[in-house]
Amino acid sequence: MPKKKALKKEEGKQPELNLGIVGHVDHGKTTLLERLSGKWADTHSEEMKRGITIRLGYADVTFRKCEKCDKFTVQKKCLECKEDTKELRKVSFVDAPGHESLMATMLAGATIMDGALLLISANEDCPQPQTREHIMALEIMGIEQIVILQNKIDLVSEEQAVKNYEQIKKFIKTTKYKDAPIMPISAQHNVGISVMIELIENTIKTPQRDLKKDPLMLVARSFDVNKPGMEIEKINGGVLGGALKQGILKDGDEIEIKPGYEVEEKNKKVWKPLSTKITGLRSGGASLKEVGPGGSIGVLTSLDPAIVFSDKLAGSIAGLPGKMPPVFDELNLELHLLDRVVGSKQDLNVEPVKLKEALMLNVNSAATVGVVIELKKNIVRCKLKLPVCAEIGSRVTMSRMIGNRFRLIGYGIIKD
Repeated sequence: MPKKKALKKEEGKQPELNLGIVGHVDHGKTTLLERLSGKWADTHSEEMKRGITIRLGYADVTFRKCEKCDKFTVQKKCLECKEDTKELRKVSFVDAPGHESLMATMLAGATIMDGALLLISANEDCPQPQTREHIMALEIMGIEQIVILQNKIDLVSEEQAVKNYEQIKKFIKTTKYKDAPIMPISAQHNVGISVMIELIENTIKTPQRDLKKDPLMLVARSFDVNKPGMEIEKINGGVLGGALKQGILKDGDEIEIKPGYEVEEKNKKVWKPLSTKITGLRSGGASLKEVGPGGSIGVLTSLDPAIVFSDKLAGSIAGLPGKMPPVFDELNLELHLLDRVVGSKQDLNVEPVKLKEALMLNVNSAATVGVVIELKKNIVRCKLKLPVCAEIGSRVTMSRMIGNRFRLIGYGIIKD
């Protein structure tokens, strides 16, 4: 067997960090990601037509520095002095949708983020409804480190930019991000990118990882990589995309995926766990022998591609057989409701949860609907439309149908 020389190359490294890009629709998230990575994250055909992000987009980026010019960049050679730049850190970006009808996808993305960039457009009043919703979601999901980017400064006067900046300061004053740095940029024209990278490097640190725990992978995407008409003997197994919450996965490991796949038995829908073997691991643009917590990963399996295509297994948990969290058809949740509804243009109080009410619940990378079947003091019991695999003590974000949209109203903690 050859030695793993390729893994010493920069492109063979797993990214250290999952960094989210969140914000209101059309505030420039995908454009910024394209400027940094050279990759347009909206590759789904419907995304191209509608001009918005529908699914989670991913791209790996290496932050670098020219020590001669003292400039931060993503280029291997400095654009000013043409000297080689020094590698600082490799990160995975998660581009989450900003459209109000796609909040479930954004909340699923927040579970695999270590930190986030919040984009706010300088040519619109702040906060827009989804800006408020996203910052509250980050707070609820426990994201501690964020950088706020005041984008599209090329479209406004200096006076308008200052006014917008003051609006941002006022907006974050009542959140836990009141001291977060605010950086004016123009993603479209690559203005402020060097200072932005420096700010990220100084503000969002790589968290300590627990490699000794049993591995738990949050599956955010699943897909079939085979092209139509491919010969049967050349067909590859299904691929899982997401991030490891803890532990290490190795090429060749036998893994289990829960809740699994849906079957019908005795006129009733049930979910059965899937067992498969890891046939390859991808991260940072290269094949690896093992992966740990950090940037986004691709897990190649021996699963039938028909089981995984079109994100069929998104929201699942993957790990070692016999060492997985339980699967729940019903959840007991300790309630933590917000005072005000988030994301609504009107200032609405959050009303108490009602019996038989349908709530959208997000736990780990899964989204499901829970119907309230029992109410106790500060505890609700919800019957789930789709089962979830989760640890006791996990946070579950809760959204309620208000008007014709689900709006964030708080979170629950899973109890026995």
